[in-house]
Amino acid sequence: MLVPPVDLLLLLTPVLWNPEQWKAVVSGALLAVLLLTGGGRYRARLHLSVLDELPYILGRILAASAVVGTIIAFRHDLDDVTVYLVNAAVSWALVVAGRFVTTAVIRAARKRAAVAHRTIVVGGGPVAQELVGILDRYPAYGLAVLGFVDDSERPPAGSLVSHLGRVDDLEFVVRTTEADVLLVADGALDETTLLDRVRRDACVECDLLVVPRLHHFHNQTGLTDHIGSIPIVRIRNPSLRGPARLAKRVFDVVVSGGFLILLTPLLAVSALAVRLEGGPGVIFRQERVGEDGKIFQCLKLRSMRPATPGESASRWNVANDPRVGPVGRFLRRTSIDEIPQLWNIVRGDMTLVGPRPERPHFVDQFSAEFPRYRERHRVRSGLTGLAQVSGLRGDTSIADRARFDNYYIENWSLWLDTKILIRTITEVVLARGR
Repeated sequence: MLVPPVDLLLLLTPVLWNPEQWKAVVSGALLAVLLLTGGGRYRARLHLSVLDELPYILGRILAASAVVGTIIAFRHDLDDVTVYLVNAAVSWALVVAGRFVTTAVIRAARKRAAVAHRTIVVGGGPVAQELVGILDRYPAYGLAVLGFVDDSERPPAGSLVSHLGRVDDLEFVVRTTEADVLLVADGALDETTLLDRVRRDACVECDLLVVPRLHHFHNQTGLTDHIGSIPIVRIRNPSLRGPARLAKRVFDVVVSGGFLILLTPLLAVSALAVRLEGGPGVIFRQERVGEDGKIFQCLKLRSMRPATPGESASRWNVANDPRVGPVGRFLRRTSIDEIPQLWNIVRGDMTLVGPRPERPHFVDQFSAEFPRYRERHRVRSGLTGLAQVSGLRGDTSIADRARFDNYYIENWSLWLDTKILIRTITEVVLARGR
């Protein structure tokens, strides 16, 4: 609420004495703020230090100025570039000075408990208890610990906060305490249960902070945060709802609709080939499990004819199936048989990129056998996915597919979708399908 508006205001100050370049100044300011916030909601660090953040701040402001300066160089003369960069340098200094002021304001607000995020510590081990002690002594971290959850039957002696329940109770505890931060440390914790609980509806809205398992070692990647001497990693929440979901839906409709129009001649020729090889029934409909476990009719060009509907629902397809003719084999190898699923995407059953949908029989089987398999259904099923472009197609490891699919969900972005689509097109062009 405080830092980005102040940064933006200070970055815009050159407009006061250089109104001729207002478009360049505004463009540079907006790009700089976008880079500084990472394109999302700004979150102040736990350990407040402008000097720690200084390389990060200057690096991103310089990058934004370089982009705008390059555009000016192409459209105007070098004198305009010089004027812009000199004025931008003044705004850089103002932003750094402004950060000292906003950091002081945030620190004061935390010390006076005007800003104190309600925090649940997950774990009751020695590190967890040390964190509770530090946060109790130093309110400037902005975390007010309400208690901890842990599967131990006997809470540690001398704990400063109460034991609120087991890890299984985490969602209930978050709802009843209205906590907005989860701080995962050490203790009697089952990782599988913990992974499931922190992604429940109530918990996924919380900021998730995690103490690295080998926290004594120095982290070489990114700008680390810490509480006392204990490093803290802020885990990104998957973008499953809100504007990100809308952006993905618009992207799906535009791209899949365009491909449907573009590929109509190829689809018509392929349908004719299927009809000549196997008779009527060109489009094959099969029940698949989609988002939140909902069943939908998945469309494909028929590449083989199952003996019975039951066989279609419960028989695992393998490579070199003798029931697949030359046309069907070609359609599978080139993935042309998947083109009708573009219509599934347009009508909202599927998305362009996501976990591939599976039949209900196998969803039940795999959910019982493989950890976190059912969590693939947190999002819409996809025409292609990270697992598929990573070589996990056909008769390959289901456990690996589940891991890749959940990695995709946790790290989703439009750029990740774009990369997967580019790799998918490469796979299709080189006919690396089944």
